[in-house]
Amino acid sequence: MTNPWRGEVELVIEGRPHSLRLTLGALAGLEAELSEPSLVALVERFEQGRFSSADVLALLKAGVRGGQCDIDPAALDHADIEGGPMAAARVAAQLIARAFVVPGA
Repeated sequence: MTNPWRGEVELVIEGRPHSLRLTLGALAGLEAELSEPSLVALVERFEQGRFSSADVLALLKAGVRGGQCDIDPAALDHADIEGGPMAAARVAAQLIARAFVVPGA
């Protein structure tokens, strides 16, 4: 079960639920990987819909690292994600939102 107050979002990978979240370290790595100058620029990129499937995958990998899941982030390249690309994009958006917004606010 995920805890939105901790910024967690559930993603079912290979038939097993995992709690992903973006820690500060995961965000810093993501910022560097996506070549964004700041966290604000990264959030704006996703808010404006200027993201690719590679961006979604990078965000999910950061969430796996931040959530300390028992799955290798590299395994996401070929993993079966329940709900497919649309669910992956939705979880990526939720990860960004929960990293910067208090639930219920």
